[in-house]
Amino acid sequence: MTNANYRHLLYSALSVAFVIIAWTAVTALNWVNPLFIPSPQKVWLAFAQIWQSGYKGHSLGLHVADSLFRLGSAFALAIITAIPLGLISGASATIRALLDPFIEFYRPLPPLAYYTMLVLWLGIGDSSKIALLYLAAFAPLYIAVVAGVRKVSIDRIRVAKTLGATRSKLYLHVLLPSSLPEIFTGIRTAIGVSYTTLVAAEMVAAMSGIGWMVLDASKFLRSDIIFAGIILMGLIAIVIDSAIRLLERKLVPWSGKE
Repeated sequence: MTNANYRHLLYSALSVAFVIIAWTAVTALNWVNPLFIPSPQKVWLAFAQIWQSGYKGHSLGLHVADSLFRLGSAFALAIITAIPLGLISGASATIRALLDPFIEFYRPLPPLAYYTMLVLWLGIGDSSKIALLYLAAFAPLYIAVVAGVRKVSIDRIRVAKTLGATRSKLYLHVLLPSSLPEIFTGIRTAIGVSYTTLVAAEMVAAMSGIGWMVLDASKFLRSDIIFAGIILMGLIAIVIDSAIRLLERKLVPWSGKE
């Protein structure tokens, strides 16, 4: 790690420490109602209680595992469909013209606008929740892959064809590797969008999950549990994003150096 990286890490740690100190001071001086902003100590005690005793009959690990199962299943489906379709659409204006109206129609819609339809079609179990998260992840990933393919130099494609590359080899050895930087950007965006949709996905008939836990705690004005759940969700998101960036550095070492 370079000196610059150490310096940036120090700045991040100082900014987090400042926020925690300010949060502690504001709550200790009773400048805000504890119902709205609980103290860090109360949030920590709530987290410790959930860690030891669980929440509403389920352990914290089960809540996290259920949420990550829904998120992971949806995102795996998005990857195995959005990336191939994005590669084909990026290379073919005809396919792109056929798919774009539908993707551009549903992409700006709020998830809750069509979640009720998914529940009617797929039931109140995990299927409708996974479908909602899948739709949230698909559009940004697909758009990123299409943009990546369209940025590939035409000269690179012509050289590959001149050297005898078949259509499948052109996709596998030219378009896919050349689009990897945009694909990873799309993956990070898609996982963020689907993660923010998690609470909406767990609103209907769920009995476990981090999003459900936060939503259920709000019904009883347990702001300490709400804060603990939100912080936990944020930390998990940071871990997921860090893992994706690490994978990107391993697979796309040339990103930003061309």
